[in-house]
Amino acid sequence: MAAYDLAVLGGGPAGYVGAIRAAQLGKKAVVIEKERAGGTCLNWGCIPSKSLLKNAEIYQHILHAEDYGITTGKVSFDFAKVMGRSRAVSDRIAKGVEFLLKAKKVDYVVGEGKLGADRKIKVKTADGKSQTIEATNVLLATGCVPRVLPGLKVDGKKVMTSREALEMKKQPKSMVVLGAGAIGVEFAYFLNSFGTKVTLVEMKARVLPVEDEEISDLLGKTLAKQGVTVLTDAAMESCTVSASGVKVKLSGKNAKTVEAEALLCAVGVQANLENALEPGVKLELDRGYVKTNARYQTSMAGVFAAGDIIGPPWLAHVASFEAIEAVNGIFDPKGQPKKVTVFPGCTYCQPQVASIGLTEAAAKEKKLKFKVGRFPYRASGRAVASGDSEGLVKILIGEPHGEILGAHIIGAEATELIAEVGLGMTLEATADEIAHTIHAHPTLTEMIKEATEAAAGHAIHI
Repeated sequence: MAAYDLAVLGGGPAGYVGAIRAAQLGKKAVVIEKERAGGTCLNWGCIPSKSLLKNAEIYQHILHAEDYGITTGKVSFDFAKVMGRSRAVSDRIAKGVEFLLKAKKVDYVVGEGKLGADRKIKVKTADGKSQTIEATNVLLATGCVPRVLPGLKVDGKKVMTSREALEMKKQPKSMVVLGAGAIGVEFAYFLNSFGTKVTLVEMKARVLPVEDEEISDLLGKTLAKQGVTVLTDAAMESCTVSASGVKVKLSGKNAKTVEAEALLCAVGVQANLENALEPGVKLELDRGYVKTNARYQTSMAGVFAAGDIIGPPWLAHVASFEAIEAVNGIFDPKGQPKKVTVFPGCTYCQPQVASIGLTEAAAKEKKLKFKVGRFPYRASGRAVASGDSEGLVKILIGEPHGEILGAHIIGAEATELIAEVGLGMTLEATADEIAHTIHAHPTLTEMIKEATEAAAGHAIHI
């Protein structure tokens, strides 16, 4: 008999959440994690980067304290302490996950695990010891690692991925950021806020290319106004590294050569399958990611997968959702796990960007009939009072029934505001129902209500 009902390979937002869910169902579960509980998100992604972004936001607020009638005198910062706080935050939360696993009676093994053809996982721990873990079911949740462009050699000093950038000991005077997705934009904002000369390069026509075009355009203009050099329609042709820094040759509409002290490659991620499988073990892939069916089952019997390793959108909250659904399906054969269809996407620069559902372009491509409701932050009493009057709430409303097709927000607390729309979409709320929900005044959430009213031509404050 197998020692465990479920063995989870990977301890990130999919892995540890899936294991805890199994324990809640009365099953014996174990998590095998190569580095530390929490995976990339808690240790090298979501959490430490948000710590840095908060530091940048506070620093910028202090620099503009005079706007609020506050005199501060000369303001300075300690970059090493800024980075140190980020690592301390990650450490604290990782310890919290380890405590959770223990409290939920989930076994936790730190070591490099490899899945064998017989569903046995061979684990080599940091001290060189080995053990074999047997389980009736396996959940593969090893996530993704940063993708590096051909011709780039990551050295952690002149050329970095997001992981090395989160360990910087010294602030670069200048940096080229390749890729203007969420990771690239967040690092560009963070470094620029502290005075680094940043050149943000994106091969597509706009920053955050997966977002609604109107929102992306607004963010691109704002980043440029903040001091970031934004080069879209540009791709790296070559990169020369020297003792003094990097020289990046770009092709495309913005073809030029850019020199900087360092380069950050933020062009996406790839499935973390290296060393996760024993030689001879082959799983069916789809564009490099583990292929799963409607029950999160892989091509190997008894082996399931969830999270970034099964493909986009590569978001921690999506990974956790998938893991819970996968585990529910494993232990309830009559149940039907849900696949992710609607989810919020967030970028935590300032102004923040958040979205859910269809973009305007996608709705048009589907030939849907819809109205658009817009409400600017500058018309919000709370936003103006807080000094956060830059931004826009945009909601797509289907016709003739008034269902919410999508929402796109740029501005202060956008990543918090999007939750109301997400709940509305889950409950199949109509625009009228949101409009007839009394929102407290003065709050930023009033803008959601006002945007739905604007779509009907009933907005009061614009």
